[in-house]
Amino acid sequence: MADRRDTSIRILIVDDHPVVLAGLTSMLGTQAGMEVVGSASGGEEALEMLRTNAADVVLLDLRMPGMSGIDTLHALKRAKINARAIILTSFETDEDIYRAVQAGAQGYLLKDAPQSDMIEAIRAVHSGKRYFPRHIAARLAERMMRTDLTSRELEVLHMLARGLTNKEIGSALAISGNTVRNHVNSIMEKLEVSDRTEAATTAIHRGLIELSN
Repeated sequence: MADRRDTSIRILIVDDHPVVLAGLTSMLGTQAGMEVVGSASGGEEALEMLRTNAADVVLLDLRMPGMSGIDTLHALKRAKINARAIILTSFETDEDIYRAVQAGAQGYLLKDAPQSDMIEAIRAVHSGKRYFPRHIAARLAERMMRTDLTSRELEVLHMLARGLTNKEIGSALAISGNTVRNHVNSIMEKLEVSDRTEAATTAIHRGLIELSN
């Protein structure tokens, strides 16, 4: 009889919440054809583990202290670690989904997804496919059709969301009021909104900027 390690999908779970780690480890450990080879509380620990203990699929939290899920995806790529990654998170803004896929995630699931979806996602990603629930896939497709904001436009957008006037933004960035106005018009066109307030609200909703910023 073949060793279970030779036939099972090897899974590494990465999440900074111990309760989540314990719950996922317990749930996946009872699934036929799956083996949890380890758990890590952050990206750095996950990378160290993957250098010495191979995994086929990594379940990766998106927002963690230190190295985020996106940072971890980039690090996996740089280290040429072949494990395929599924983002498992509580966040689903357009920008979160887009950045995760751009960084190399092969799947994206919310933490409250049914167990059956998680099992299906792991098997699909392990077989070389991608897995995105229908509503996530729709949001990703919509986001990919939109033109990216430039770094300068994002700077202007952050200040706009904080209520700064064009004059104040120009002073802060050492650019003219006309240049600020051009940036604001470009932002509104790219976000397909009609005014500054809607631009800020839409940017926050999509995850382009955060209120804390």
